[in-house]
Amino acid sequence: MCGVVGIHAPGQVNQGLYDALTVLQHRGQDAAGIMTSDGRQVYLRKDNGLVRDVFRTRHMHELKGNMGIGHNRYPTAGCDSRAEAQPLYVNSPFGIALVHNGNLIDSDRLRESLFRQDLRHLNTTSDSELLLNVFAHELRRVLPDDSLRPSPDDLFAAVEGVFRRCTGAYAVVLLIVGVGLLALRDPCGIRPLVYGTRREPTGGRSHMIASESVALDVQDYQLQGDVRPGEALFLDLEGHCHRRICCENPRYTPCLFEYVYLARPDSILDGAPVYQTRSEMGRRLGAKLSREWADEYIDVVIPIPDTSRTVALEVAQALKLPYREGFIKNRYIGRTFIMPGQGERNRSVRYKLNPIASELVGRSVLLVDDSIVRGTTAKQIITLTRKAGARRVYFASAAPPVRFPNVYGIDMPSRAELLAADQSAESICRAIGADRLCYQDLDDLRAAVASVAPPPPEGPEGFDASCFDGEYITGPLSDEYLRDLDLRRRSGGGVADMALDLFDLTEVAEAGVES
Repeated sequence: MCGVVGIHAPGQVNQGLYDALTVLQHRGQDAAGIMTSDGRQVYLRKDNGLVRDVFRTRHMHELKGNMGIGHNRYPTAGCDSRAEAQPLYVNSPFGIALVHNGNLIDSDRLRESLFRQDLRHLNTTSDSELLLNVFAHELRRVLPDDSLRPSPDDLFAAVEGVFRRCTGAYAVVLLIVGVGLLALRDPCGIRPLVYGTRREPTGGRSHMIASESVALDVQDYQLQGDVRPGEALFLDLEGHCHRRICCENPRYTPCLFEYVYLARPDSILDGAPVYQTRSEMGRRLGAKLSREWADEYIDVVIPIPDTSRTVALEVAQALKLPYREGFIKNRYIGRTFIMPGQGERNRSVRYKLNPIASELVGRSVLLVDDSIVRGTTAKQIITLTRKAGARRVYFASAAPPVRFPNVYGIDMPSRAELLAADQSAESICRAIGADRLCYQDLDDLRAAVASVAPPPPEGPEGFDASCFDGEYITGPLSDEYLRDLDLRRRSGGGVADMALDLFDLTEVAEAGVES
């Protein structure tokens, strides 16, 4: 996952892009970048680190222009160096820059065809650079020889070429110098992309495209809806909006894990308020616990802060049990799953969470979390709970068992490192040290989101749940591809346990631009 944003406005857009990236910081903390344009040239600042650390006042002054794009990078495919921070840029045709959230699953084939057929050189291992070059080649191919500015039809024809050639997840915003902003979303709509507008007091209208609606909210943009699967949205230099579905038979199947964990709860994705989807997850999980755990005596329901709070509150209400906070978080330690080594991750969990012994001692405690990936964090938290004096420790997950790798932009561990890959719930329960374990049913998770989202065709017709059921929405993956993916992730490291706070680093980033 990454955070992307694009703004077209009557005035300067540098501060708006910075503010949007700040509230999208939870989607990536590895690197950040902004590129702006005044219609004649581009201005770029990007580097490794948080938004507040990458941009200083001097950089902001240099980012001139009334349209621009920004990116927060999360380390998935192609993140080996500062050069692979986004936006990425090619100078022909016109000058095109790209920001991308997602992951292509046909990178090797694309790389070969770009080199041998399109004669384009790639400078990085990033799949985002592949996307950029595919679009640039397709645009040059459809342009009339004497064209100095592409028409909307030219741009949409180029997007059709991207959709024909590229398979995987991609929510993309492109800046085309002297032309405008172009957004596109893959034919399955796996990663989110929203669009909003704002009327300016001085006249005119500003436009924003972003990964989540919260980026629009904080700057008083009105959400106009989502970029649809297989759709391209073009904002020309005059601020006119042109939209078109550019592929045959798009499928509206966004990623379920966005609602479980990745998105902020105050966002609306594909018409579904994320907070309400998590409330519904909690109600359904609570109903399952009521049916299956009627013989268990539980004193209190406690969330693993912070993402699971909404779910835990609904579980407590369903079970008619008190809801309590059992852990206090140190918000100035980064997410554990991006720590470089497992030992460092283990230490970080202990530094990050401190139990409130008075809420735990002598009690049978039900801990509620959003998901279990490796199980490392769950095991440590259960150990902390017992050391604080809990009599019994039960564990419930708002998500089903994570059994398969995610290939669409969430850098989960190799399948060999997924705790649930080949284990039953009973053996997982023993591995993490719980007295009893309950997972959300996949059908209930799907129903929880579908019950809040608009019905088809306005809302999703289904969901990508591949990390839970192994069914990849873009089509089956070969055993060879999955083996290569497994080897790359084991050699390069992946995500550890996605159990901790969505807001760890967004709160730190609220300080604004530093001098």
